[in-house]
Amino acid sequence: MIPVRIFLAFWCAICASVATAHEFWLEPGAFQVAPGDQITAQLKNGQKFEGMSLSYFDRNIARFDVVMGDVVTSVDGRMGDSPALDIPASETGLVVVVHETTPSFVTYKEWEKFAAFAGHKDFADIYARHEANGFGPVPFKERYTRHAKALVAVGDGAGADRAMGLKTEFVALTNPYAPGFDGTMRVQLLYQGAPRVDAQVEVFDRAPDGAVTITLHRTDADGIAAIQVTPGHDYLFDGVVLATADDSEEAVWDTFWAALTFGVPSR
Repeated sequence: MIPVRIFLAFWCAICASVATAHEFWLEPGAFQVAPGDQITAQLKNGQKFEGMSLSYFDRNIARFDVVMGDVVTSVDGRMGDSPALDIPASETGLVVVVHETTPSFVTYKEWEKFAAFAGHKDFADIYARHEANGFGPVPFKERYTRHAKALVAVGDGAGADRAMGLKTEFVALTNPYAPGFDGTMRVQLLYQGAPRVDAQVEVFDRAPDGAVTITLHRTDADGIAAIQVTPGHDYLFDGVVLATADDSEEAVWDTFWAALTFGVPSR
């Protein structure tokens, strides 16, 4: 049997290798469940809305809550739990699963890799910013955290999302499970509680056959994006902040990743 300390070291190495410049999201076993059934969700890391499931480990979790209305319940799992979330759906309504990771670090040894990542996430001016900050050439470190939410309907799924106080987050302004949902998903992207104006929103649209399409959108002057979605499809919205890591002795850049997942019911 592999000693626990060796297993943990091995697992952390895997997580570090797959996490860099990859999306992180909450993937429920089902986006719609009946009252009395289980609400489950995997912690996923990967690309193009496909990836590996990460088990529950306290050291990697800064916050893990299930929110229904004004009631916030902390998720207390056991080391190695997979799925990381597995709780009964005790009441009817909209459940918002909230997850934030502890900081992780990555060392860039090639400027081109960092520039490619920054460019993809809509920071084409990264070289000028790097120079203006007086940061040296490679190697240098980036610190990153993930801030994910998922919308799950229990029964009719009635209710509304709200700002949860995450470092950065999507707030769903419309409920995709509501009977009157018109097919336009309106979300507001926040950073430190304030709207992110003219920010990129990357949308991953997964069809019932597993095919994924990716589109880019922008927020307006209020940090809001209105995105057309399709019945029967699952969605991952992704938004990234790239900021100077002023309070870190190790890293020169911080990246804060916001993610929102939900499903659109078939009508």
